[in-house]
Amino acid sequence: MLLPVLLFLRGRPSRGEDWITPGAEDRCTRNDLAVRRYACAMAGFELAEVVKELRRDLQAARSRDPAARDVGQLELLATWPGIHALLAHRVAHALDAAGVPLLPRLISMFVRTLTGIEIHPAARIGSGLFIDHGTGVVIGETADIGDNVTLYQGVTLGGTGFATGKRHPTVQDNVTIGSGAKLLGPITVGHGAKIGANSVVITDVPPNSTVVGNPGHPVRVEGRRPEGPDADWIHLPDPIAEALQALASRIGALERTLAERSEEDPEPVAEVRPLRTVKGPNPAGG
Repeated sequence: MLLPVLLFLRGRPSRGEDWITPGAEDRCTRNDLAVRRYACAMAGFELAEVVKELRRDLQAARSRDPAARDVGQLELLATWPGIHALLAHRVAHALDAAGVPLLPRLISMFVRTLTGIEIHPAARIGSGLFIDHGTGVVIGETADIGDNVTLYQGVTLGGTGFATGKRHPTVQDNVTIGSGAKLLGPITVGHGAKIGANSVVITDVPPNSTVVGNPGHPVRVEGRRPEGPDADWIHLPDPIAEALQALASRIGALERTLAERSEEDPEPVAEVRPLRTVKGPNPAGG
């Protein structure tokens, strides 16, 4: 957004400077007019892009937040902290890309104080990102976020180590990351993946998969994950319970074999019962 202003300023002589070459004044006047026309065209283009991004942000909030479906756009723009953080980040990111010192960081720190969402000015964010509630969300410097991604409160896209360069996650399109999840290091979260609440992910996540646990374990739901945001954090696979069930089944088979050979009555096989139900209505609706 600063490009039109910078181009405009570049077309003007500095204070105290004069044109000394014969004919240079006419040429510079023409150049100045050309630069101004280009700056106006770029300003119109930038304004149109900002309006498109704003509309996509509002649409993302309305489509993925049930509380926003009966709310007007003005109220969304005025009271949704995720939208505030995104708009401010786009300004800070443009300033950072233009090489403006200090100001991008000040914007980022101010928005963190206002919304509880910290986004580094250098982080790259696609269109349609929705940050629900947002308190405690941290997005690091070299993080890359694709289109139509959903983040819930407490999500961290953090780095590991002290080396420079790529050290934060890359999140591809249509990914949903649950409350309190921590994604650490230069990992890649594949297209359409879902990260369970409070998971700690330190390795790459395959596309269309669900990750749960600490450290995170990729699992699949019904063979393949459907795309799109999904707030159902109850009906997730439990890889620890599944492993215990497999061990119990194996021990039961060994006990039965031993009882048959010793001609004794087999002992009842222990049953692994889940601590939570895996049936019932989807809390996300539908």
